[in-house]
Amino acid sequence: MQLHFYPPLSSAPSTSPPSEPDLTSFHSFSFDPSAPDYTSLLSDELLLNILSKLPISQHVSNSLVCKRWLHLHGRLVYSLKVADWSFVTSGRVFTRFPNLTDLDLVLSCIQMPKSSGIIVTHKTMSVHVDTHFILDGFLEETALLPSNAVDQGLRMIAGKYPNLQRLAATGASEEGLLRIAEECPTLQELELHCCGDLALRGIAGIKNLQVVKLMGFIGVFYNSTISDIGLTLLAQGCRRLVKLELCGCEGSYDGIKAIGQCCQMLEELTLSEHRMDGGWLAGLSFCGNLKTLRLRSCKSIDKSPGADEHLGSCLTLEELHLQGCQIRDKQSVKALFLVCENVRDIVLHDCWGLEDDVFSLASICRFIFLFPCLHFIGE
Repeated sequence: MQLHFYPPLSSAPSTSPPSEPDLTSFHSFSFDPSAPDYTSLLSDELLLNILSKLPISQHVSNSLVCKRWLHLHGRLVYSLKVADWSFVTSGRVFTRFPNLTDLDLVLSCIQMPKSSGIIVTHKTMSVHVDTHFILDGFLEETALLPSNAVDQGLRMIAGKYPNLQRLAATGASEEGLLRIAEECPTLQELELHCCGDLALRGIAGIKNLQVVKLMGFIGVFYNSTISDIGLTLLAQGCRRLVKLELCGCEGSYDGIKAIGQCCQMLEELTLSEHRMDGGWLAGLSFCGNLKTLRLRSCKSIDKSPGADEHLGSCLTLEELHLQGCQIRDKQSVKALFLVCENVRDIVLHDCWGLEDDVFSLASICRFIFLFPCLHFIGE
């Protein structure tokens, strides 16, 4: 790229009135393919520092300048969602993006043709579907990568990304997660889809794990079982948990109790579309540091909460969020408010069955003042 300069105008005073500048006398930048690349005189470290100062929105266009800039751009990327599993197994992801700390493999573990014109979406997840999408509403087993293939990819990732901080995967087993635990000591956040109870033994060695999201049952995609066995293994192995989200997970009082007793640093618990047995609410009283409880898309709160005197109370709880939940059952709603009697904020968003007598049960919470101001979120 060459810039053409022209001699300055005469500095002699002029008596003529000022006029509009003649834009035709100025030449803009021109590109000469034969001109030398002066950026080659800069070291990778210096050029990388310059590129890192540019807005993120320009990173992709900058990577198209030349192969060198493409390589340097890859070193600036720290978060990536992989849609094609071969990008991992071929090793291209490690060459292209050597400094990843956040890697999402969820969609790449689902072997569906990307050319399909049919897309099924469930909340935040979308996949292309074809004949693998069978009538009973779940993906066939052949649509998911086998566990040994996923584990092989996780072994490669563990060897290349020792500084990994977040990982999301589908169908991983104990073997692959053990390798991640051994090679990625800085991992803090883990999201697992379609994994069973025994797979959770593999994450016991991840000493700094603070955020875990377990997706057992997801609408039309897959159905895996995470029960009290898995919750107990998780609780015993991950004692530094701060946030836990259980989506479509089974369990009962025993599993929630184990989490409360072992994960004493737990501050936020989210249950989405839970399939918990009756009586699980009483287990929340063992969560001695819990500050936020979220319930999302739950068809019932607790089918059989038991006697009020046996429920206990979560003394540190400050916020209760209910979104898209069925709250017509007065007994279960009352039990929920008894366990959460110390909350200061209750957020109700698109819940069904919110009638006067149900809403009045919130008066059980000693720090909630219902009147004279009521605030509703949603319709």
